[in-house]
Amino acid sequence: MEKMIGSSIKRFDAIDKVTGKAKYPQDFSLPGQLFMKCVFSMIPHAIIREIDTREAEKIPGVIAILTAKDVPCNEYGVMVNDQPVLCGPGSTRKYADRVLYQGDQVALIIAEDERSAKKAEKLIDIQYEHLPVLTDPEIAVQPDAPIIHQEKDSNILCDKHIKIGDVGEAFKNAEVIIQSQYRTPSQEHVYLQPEAGIAYLDGDQIVIISSGQWAHHDQEQIAHALMIPKERVRVIYAAIGGAFGGKEDISVQIPLALAVKHLHEMGIDRPVKTVWSREESFIGHHKRHPFIIDAKWGALKNGKIIAAEMKILSDGGAYASSSEAVLSVSASLATGPYFIPNLKIDAAAVYTNNIPNGAFRGFGSPQVTYASEMQINKIAEALGMDPIEIRLRNTIKPGQISTAGVPLPEGISINQVIKECAQKAGWKNEKGKWFFKKDGRKSKNERKNKKIGIGFACGYKSFGIPPDKCWAIIELHGKVKIEKAIVRHAGADLGQGAHSVFKQFAAEALSIPVQSIDIMGSDTQTSYDSGSSSASRMTFMAGNSILGAAKTAIKNWNAGQRPAVGEFLYSPRLKNDRGESVEDQYRNFGFGYVAEAAIVEIDLDSGAIKILDIICANDVGKAINPQQVKGQIEGSIIQALGYSLMENLIQKNGELITKNMATYLIPTIMDIPSKIDSRIVEVPDPLGPFGARGMAEMPFGPLAPAIAAAVHDATGKWINALPMTPERVKKVLSIDGN
Repeated sequence: MEKMIGSSIKRFDAIDKVTGKAKYPQDFSLPGQLFMKCVFSMIPHAIIREIDTREAEKIPGVIAILTAKDVPCNEYGVMVNDQPVLCGPGSTRKYADRVLYQGDQVALIIAEDERSAKKAEKLIDIQYEHLPVLTDPEIAVQPDAPIIHQEKDSNILCDKHIKIGDVGEAFKNAEVIIQSQYRTPSQEHVYLQPEAGIAYLDGDQIVIISSGQWAHHDQEQIAHALMIPKERVRVIYAAIGGAFGGKEDISVQIPLALAVKHLHEMGIDRPVKTVWSREESFIGHHKRHPFIIDAKWGALKNGKIIAAEMKILSDGGAYASSSEAVLSVSASLATGPYFIPNLKIDAAAVYTNNIPNGAFRGFGSPQVTYASEMQINKIAEALGMDPIEIRLRNTIKPGQISTAGVPLPEGISINQVIKECAQKAGWKNEKGKWFFKKDGRKSKNERKNKKIGIGFACGYKSFGIPPDKCWAIIELHGKVKIEKAIVRHAGADLGQGAHSVFKQFAAEALSIPVQSIDIMGSDTQTSYDSGSSSASRMTFMAGNSILGAAKTAIKNWNAGQRPAVGEFLYSPRLKNDRGESVEDQYRNFGFGYVAEAAIVEIDLDSGAIKILDIICANDVGKAINPQQVKGQIEGSIIQALGYSLMENLIQKNGELITKNMATYLIPTIMDIPSKIDSRIVEVPDPLGPFGARGMAEMPFGPLAPAIAAAVHDATGKWINALPMTPERVKKVLSIDGN
């Protein structure tokens, strides 16, 4: 049988997706279905004094209009239930009569068709008492700022503080100190498939077909808001057109379930469907957190960094979403993959009246990686050292204390990826010294008023959501030999090919052809909780759970069970040198390591940056499917390119200005470099299935600082804020000094 692990087998869903046969949530239609229109406040901060739906209810085709008074338990949230399902008077939740950002939903219109619902929307009379709009996190954090969440005594959503060693004393001994402020922007996920879904009643069970990243968590939130047992809620994920963290938060799921429940109580049992427009998606779901980072680093003349102080301020937006997790990651990764004996990290996320900010590829890592890699590149320049040399002198080693306050797990490979990327990009190592030959590709084809530069950056990121767990169930069918295996697994395939990899794991473990394996995925009724498809965890966690289930299934098969069933719950267990469990010792059980070089061309007249070449060395532990790994690297880099150069989400006074694809720019085929050299490094993770480690987020972080370093190499100027738009670059180029 063909070896499955390490083989680029074709994705089993590829043909259906390219031919249009695959069904996404918006493709489902059921007999007698109704249409649901979500009504957004479009007001960033106000008290709703009255919602009058009487005229809207007269529109032919309107079946019902739901408001806050119709929600049994009017709250939900990814980590904290601080967000009302519907805002307005009569809510079970105190202060839910307030809208805190444009995307707060205030009513649900259920009608025979979309046209009738839109007519009714215009006739809903909402009386608002406008409140001060607070959009600047630096103002929001002040003690005298207006309070956004009335149940709190400040706008501080969460904070985290890390102190290691004596920073003050270390700075006294530093021979060079670099101090800068960095600003990173918000970012829209722009997944291909906007939010959509359909819900219906099956007996006493409400079934919701939608897209998301964690079906069982959706189920729990729906049941909580409707105040019904979670067994009465079934969540099924159809084909999912991308997520990148943007579908971790509930969008249409609770409203759909609420609509079906309310109609049933009216004596109407009809399916309800909704499809958001792109503008509704832009307004209605969370974004990447913008950061303001004040960094102060000190080093000795030999390049050894001895002190770092980082002050991080994050705009959480109107609700908590995943801000606490994002802030925790950013604080623990704030100084990069380096051992710095003296650290002081002060991080806070604050509420504002902007769109909530939550999970997005790399959550919390790209922001601090930009700052930390800029700092180390500036120190290298101040000391006249090569950027590769200074990194290798400071990278963290086994047993050394990380920024999180504990040693990193086994499998640290930052040196390997740095060397792999550097050598491929043109750096040389002679007599133990690293250098870049200036007569290489950097000066090739340089033209008048255009300069070419090369930059380098690296980084790391944790994967998993500790304490983590993942279930898998495998059924073996046949008589004498295994003829078919069914893998029941709730892990969501967001388009990254997760379910194909599930098949590879099962085929390898069961020694049967991959064609003999069926996946029953992302359905709360057919599988147990497998956790979220996020945090670069799914291959690692699902792989281990599937291998465990396969082992049990084979044991039962050999014992004569037909069909033979194996269930397995995987939870990482770290051990120390004495074999003792230390799972509580580490903030995370695994890390991925990456290094990138960028060659860019800068137009000195316009400030436009053109990416010529990108080299990325990403340690994936073991490439289960090399082609899919390469696709993840390239996809991450292109998404990071948009973040670095052009994606400029603009909100003014709480109003989203860039609310569609005509005003919010993302990379097109014309922006993608002609060459992306994806270097797959394989240093096995001791806990990973066949050594695999999380890798899909890691290439995102280092690209922005690598590009900024390349701009500096070409022009002598540092760009300390993202995105590096032509206007921003031109402005910096015109300023004397840095």
